[in-house]
Amino acid sequence: MQYQFIVLFLFFGLTSAFAQEGKQIVVNDTLKSQEIDPLRPAKAAFYSAIFPGLGQIYNKKYWKLPLVYGAIGTSTYFYIDSQKNYNIYRNEYKSRLAGSASSSEYLANLSESQLVSAQKQFQRNRDLSALFIVGFYVLNIIDANIDAALSQFNVSEKLAFKPSVNFKSENMQSGFGFACTYSF
Repeated sequence: MQYQFIVLFLFFGLTSAFAQEGKQIVVNDTLKSQEIDPLRPAKAAFYSAIFPGLGQIYNKKYWKLPLVYGAIGTSTYFYIDSQKNYNIYRNEYKSRLAGSASSSEYLANLSESQLVSAQKQFQRNRDLSALFIVGFYVLNIIDANIDAALSQFNVSEKLAFKPSVNFKSENMQSGFGFACTYSF
């Protein structure tokens, strides 16, 4: 077992010694360092919590604004519409219990059980719309936070791990060489 370690040590030691005889190429690092702001995600989340979409503006992701306002606006529209229809059927049901005549021909043809089931349906739709409003609002805050955190990561091509094995005999007198290089 000791002899195997010695042979491996000599093999890698000699190849690295031969590999250093050639020209060395030094590449200057042109990567500009950016200051990392640890509060950037918190600021973006805070801005989105204050006013939906403001965190996306802070992150300079303007294309997300129509998505945020479309989702929250559509949910708000369905909430208001369901509440309006709920009130119509609720008022008709109350007026029937009070003994008043219906002002609408369509509502006059409905039975009391149909009015109650319509109220329940619109109440359920209203509650689901409110849940969607809250969900999209929270999703807006989470998106701004994660986008701000991920925007600070360096994704340069120079960060890639590229192992390479070269078998070259250009600069070596023996005609054999082995080099193992890693570039980060």
